[in-house]
Amino acid sequence: MEKEIVKDVLFLSQVSQPASQDDLYLARELQDTLLANRDSCVGLAANMIGERKRVIIFNLGLVPMVMFNPVLKSFSGPYETEEGCLSLSGVRSTIRYENITVAYRDSKWQEQTITLTGFPAQICQHELDHLEGRII
Repeated sequence: MEKEIVKDVLFLSQVSQPASQDDLYLARELQDTLLANRDSCVGLAANMIGERKRVIIFNLGLVPMVMFNPVLKSFSGPYETEEGCLSLSGVRSTIRYENITVAYRDSKWQEQTITLTGFPAQICQHELDHLEGRII
């Protein structure tokens, strides 16, 4: 089910709580909302649809990647870039990393680890910031 995008900075600046298997339904809601906003959006965090849970989704090629309780394990290759966000107006400067490794649980609640580079790594970092209440 497509959800409305939250624009309340006070809500977005709160740290998200760990997800549990009871939160698996968020994968579908995030996927539906990402699809509905595909012209202007490449990733979402659960707080952007009103759920303060540690769940993100982002485009990884043709397939959206959903991560429950993602943790950034390593990063390298810092660079400066500008990013926009569906929840905020305008574009902001930020530092991102070219290469990252993230541990997470998938939609079957299995532990996974993935290494991302380039634009997928940048999107993932933006969504991870949302989980920490960091507003770019």
